[in-house]
Order: sequence, then C-alpha cells, then structure tokens
Amino acid sequence: MAEALISPGVFLRENDQSQITTGPITVGAALIGPTVVGRKNTPTLITSYSEYSAKFGTTFISGGNTQEYLTSQAAYNYFQQGGTSLLVTRVTSGSYTAADASVPNFIGTSASASISSSFTVDGSALYVIAGNSGTFIATSSIELIQAGTNGSGYYYFPTGSTASAGLTNFASALNKYSGSFGVVATAINATASIVTIVPGTYGNAYKAISGPITQSFASGLDATYAFDIETLSVGDVMNNNQGSAAGQTANGILPSGSSSNVRWQITQVDSGSGYFTLLVRQGNDYTQGQSVLETWTNLSLDPNQNNYIAYVIGDQSQTVKYDEGGQAYFQITGSYPNLSNYIRVANVYTPTPNYLNPQGRPYSQYTASLPLNGSGSYNGSFANATGPLYGCFTGANYAPLNLFEQIPTIPSVATTPTTNIQGVFASDYDTAINLLSNKDAYVYNSIYTPGISNQNASSQVSALLSTVQNRGDAIAVVDLVGYNQTIATVSQAAQSYDNSYGATYYPWVQTRSTETGRLHFVPASTVIPGVYEYNDKVSAEWFAPAGLNRGGLPTVIQPEIRLTVNQRNTLYSSKVNPIAVFPGQGTVVYGQKTLQARASSLDRVNVRRLLIALKGYIGQIAQTLVFEQNTAVTRNKFISQVNPYLDYVQQRQGLYAFRVVMDETNNTPDVIDRNLLVGAIYLQPTRTAEFIQLDFNILPTGVTFG
Repeated sequence: MAEALISPGVFLRENDQSQITTGPITVGAALIGPTVVGRKNTPTLITSYSEYSAKFGTTFISGGNTQEYLTSQAAYNYFQQGGTSLLVTRVTSGSYTAADASVPNFIGTSASASISSSFTVDGSALYVIAGNSGTFIATSSIELIQAGTNGSGYYYFPTGSTASAGLTNFASALNKYSGSFGVVATAINATASIVTIVPGTYGNAYKAISGPITQSFASGLDATYAFDIETLSVGDVMNNNQGSAAGQTANGILPSGSSSNVRWQITQVDSGSGYFTLLVRQGNDYTQGQSVLETWTNLSLDPNQNNYIAYVIGDQSQTVKYDEGGQAYFQITGSYPNLSNYIRVANVYTPTPNYLNPQGRPYSQYTASLPLNGSGSYNGSFANATGPLYGCFTGANYAPLNLFEQIPTIPSVATTPTTNIQGVFASDYDTAINLLSNKDAYVYNSIYTPGISNQNASSQVSALLSTVQNRGDAIAVVDLVGYNQTIATVSQAAQSYDNSYGATYYPWVQTRSTETGRLHFVPASTVIPGVYEYNDKVSAEWFAPAGLNRGGLPTVIQPEIRLTVNQRNTLYSSKVNPIAVFPGQGTVVYGQKTLQARASSLDRVNVRRLLIALKGYIGQIAQTLVFEQNTAVTRNKFISQVNPYLDYVQQRQGLYAFRVVMDETNNTPDVIDRNLLVGAIYLQPTRTAEFIQLDFNILPTGVTFG
C-alpha cells in the first residue's frame, strides 16, 4: 500500500530494477551415431550418462571382443565435464526392425490343415486358410459375419483333435456362414479325408456349392494368441533365441539372452476379473535369478477399461516420412503413447469388450481369451509363442566392423562392406541429419557426429554444416580427416568450407575407455563436447573453449601428433584448431576458429556461440509476442526483458556495448500495416586475447621508474 503524503518532508524510496529476468531455456548438445540398442532415427533427450547407458547401451561383442562405439565415449565425455542434457539420435545400417513375440491364450490338441483347392458359394470363391493359429474361411466377395472371427475378416473354426472332429467343425462353420448344408465326409485314414459338399437348403432356397475339396488333417499342437508385443529397440541384438526351434536350458536361460535385450512373462491371470500381470525381464536372466525391468499389473484385454493393455503400455510406432520440401518428419500409427521403455503392444487379437456381465461375472466366451501364465520362455510346444523375442531384421551383414583407428578414410559405400563406419555407412546418417534440421521440433546448441569425416562422408559433413547454418542456433564440430592423416590433408580439407557455424579440431587423440579399459585413438569430436560443456559450466558460452583454463582434455592420454609451433601456425591459418601438449599442463585445445573464411568477429567460436546464446534467449522472448498487439506497450515489454539480459551478459564480459531499438522509428505505419513487429539489436562482442605480446625493456642503472 502506498504511503500517504500528508505533512511536508522528504521521502526516500527504493525501486530495485536490477533483477535479471528468467534466463533462457537450458539447451544442450546433439549427438548422432551408432549405439548398441535404442530406437532408430529417434532423437531422444538424455540427462545423464547412466540414462544414456540404460537407453542406448555401452558395449557389445564383435569378433569375440567387447567393444564400444565412439557415440558412447562422446556421451561419457560430455556428461563427465558438466553436460546436463544431450539429444541422442541412433543410426543403424540396413532396414532394421524390432523383435517380437506372440503371447498365447489357448493351447490344446487340435489339427492343422492344408487345402488343395477352393470352392464356391453362389459363384463367390471361399478359401480355407491354415496356419499355426488355426484354420480359417475367407471370401473374396461375400462379407463374413464378424462374430466369431479373429478380427481380420477370416472365419475361424477349430480343426479338432482328429480328422473326424475336424470335419465336423468344418461343416459347423459352413452352416453358420451359409445356412444348412449337407456334408458327406469319408475318412481315408487318421490323417486325411476327402470332403464332399453336396447341395442343401438355406431358408427356402438352394445354395449351390461346387467341390469336392481335398482336406488333409494332421494331428499336432495348435495355439491362438491374445496379443503381440515387440521391442522398441531394433537390431539383431534384440533377438534372444536362435530361431523358431530354439529353446531355453533347464535353468530357463535363453540361447541369445543378453543384458541388451528383454524377455517377457505372464503372471497372476485372474479369469474372474479378466486381469493379468506382464513382466519385462532382462534377456540374460534365468528362472531362479530373475531380473525384472518393468512390472505391469492389473492389465486387461477389455478396450473399454482404463487398464486396457494397449492403453497402459502403449501401441504407437513411428515411420519417417518426407514433406514436399524434403523435410523429414514422423508419422505416428497407433492410439496410445508408449509408456514402457522396452516394448509396445503391436496387436491385440482377442479383445474382451465388457468382460463382465451385469452381474459382475465374466462372459464365458471371453475367459479363454486371457493370456496364459507363462515363464516367458519357449516350452517346446510351439514355435516362438512365449518368452523369447525374435524376428528382428538386421539388414546386410557388414563384418568386421571398422572401429576406432580402423575407420576408413575412403568414401563410405554401402555396397562395399570394407568401407563401413562402425558398422554403418555414410548414407545411414542422412535421415538423422534431416530430422535434426527441424528447429521447431529439436533444440540444441552444438552437434557432433564422431566417426564420419570429410574423407569418408563428405556429403553428410556438408549437409550437417548447412543444417546448423540454416537453423542459426547451433555450431557443428566436424572431423575432416581420419586417423594417421597429415597436416597438409586436413588443412586442404578445411579450405573447402566457409561456415561460421562450424569448427574443426586436429589431431586424433588417445583415450582409455571406461567401459572396456582399452586404449584407442578417437577423432577430436569425441572429446570436444566435454570441452564446450566445461567452458560453459565454469564461465559462459561467450568465453573461448580453449587454452589452459578452459580447454583442458582430462580424459586424453596423448594426441596422435605432438604438434610443433610451426605446425600449429599452419593449422590455425587454415581454420583448423590445434590440440597441443604443454609440459606440466597436459593436452589442451589451443585454438577457437570457426570455418569462416572472411576475417570478422564471427571467425571465432566464442563470438559465434555468443550470438547463438543471445538469439536463443531473445528469440524465446519474441515468441511470446506473436499475435500480440503491435503497440508501444508490446514493444516496451520486449525491451524491458531484453535489456536486463544483455546488461547481464555485458557484466559477465560477453559484450563491450549493446543497444536495442524497437519503437516508432522502425515500426512505421507501413510496417505495422504489414503485421510486422521490427526490432534492431546492436552488439559489440568482446574479443579474446589470442596473441599476447610482452615487451621486456632493459634499462640502465639509475633510471627511475615513474
């Protein structure tokens, strides 16, 4: 409440206008590359290295040895030195698919069937279709009654435990479909019969059925299924058995079970309520040593209930599509978002709508639809029906994988297996780079693709640099050469680029893997993410991520080449940032040039990153003004938020000076009539002291220092 002024006097008041407005939304880096597991071409936000390990894996077996990808090493360096959020996109080779499994709900002695010909009803062809899930009748022109079908337009009938029983069931199914038919069945032996369909009546009319049909019956085990599940991750690592005939050992161990894949188990099936529990277990556990990753309780097959399995776990899948301009985007199929970290519900074969009758008792036709209690493993009765997940397509088999120093320096060609880059090819990066060009969907301030270079993937490196330039809100750290390449080669490659949104570093460096313990040389883009994050953590984006104070590489043992001063000069004049070694200081980044050819403020990484940070924050403010009134009130609101932030940046040594103009001078009536709100921001970025000159003056005795 304002103080009332009654008697004369001096009143002193404080107005604190020094507060800083809410800072920009935290933005991290983006990382593209192969991983052990994970969804393909799906940018995923990760907030810790442990989360990265859980979602993308760290090590795998190749050639009998434990290996890892450069992607996981880059993620480790990023989080180790202060990173808080990382947008990871997995690339894979070939048309990888998910592994899947069908969960059974009925196992009984029945017969499978095979058909030698079709028959007709009033000239419309009917077909008997046989398979592991039973025998069906389908038609090409007559719509079948949906009651009693499997939901796919095929009429199912039990084949029976014997040939005679199978024929009886077959006749019953036909009667339900087309009325009353006379069926003459003559059993030849226990496994085969000849069925002759003769004319019968349907109401007051005759239905002409041509035949005969030769039907062979063979005794065996058959099963129907409640639902299908499939893994969210793709790749052959998700297959945890060795094919449809593979089983588990006596201890419940799957042949190809590993810590990278999963298995399933059904428990606590209650026919009274229609509820059951689904466990997602680690692929390499066993009966007496179960490792449960997720527990989904009180699931139902009733689509009218909130605990419907597809609703609770999720059933969505996504496919990459391209718009008219070539921009990649995701097309989502399925109704319910995926809440499981490992699986989705691919199909529900036997839904039980309104499972309970008005008296609260289950309808008899639904109780057999519930899944069976199962250990989540192959039980020898039928192929791939419980437990194991199988059927993942892995694409071509490119072996051996070229890892670390073996990554080729020649163009990567999918038709030449020896040119694979960590098991993938240059073209496999195209979709991921395209997706991350969408700045409305994905936000990041730097991006890395360790493994590809100008030598083995020049078009992808160019596409990445074009992406960040068009976005205007990120810097790409790219590698120009592979291992054991000369300074002349990298210098020449750098001259072919002119882009202030890109930077490159040389040479490769040696690190020790925290996962395998082995030493390997890795490209610079594997360790630079950590440098950028440490720089931002101890200073800010507008400080140079270089030098002894902020350019240290604590995880590096040694660089591939111990550069001389002349070599550093050659690299720096060619826009390549050297990685150098100094006695007592270790390995450090000793340059911060962008790939811009023209000499200006933007040929330095700290200035480019300053502009990225400022545009990011100011752009967020401007976004809140879209569709607001173009008046002085709106303009002043913008200025009142921008000025304090720029003043804050200036106080933290990011700017020498600045000025913001958004008034009637640049928002004339003509501008306003065109529905524009125009602002002008003038900046004087601070420059770094990269060349320090110290003059030591020797004076004669007697000179007085003034």
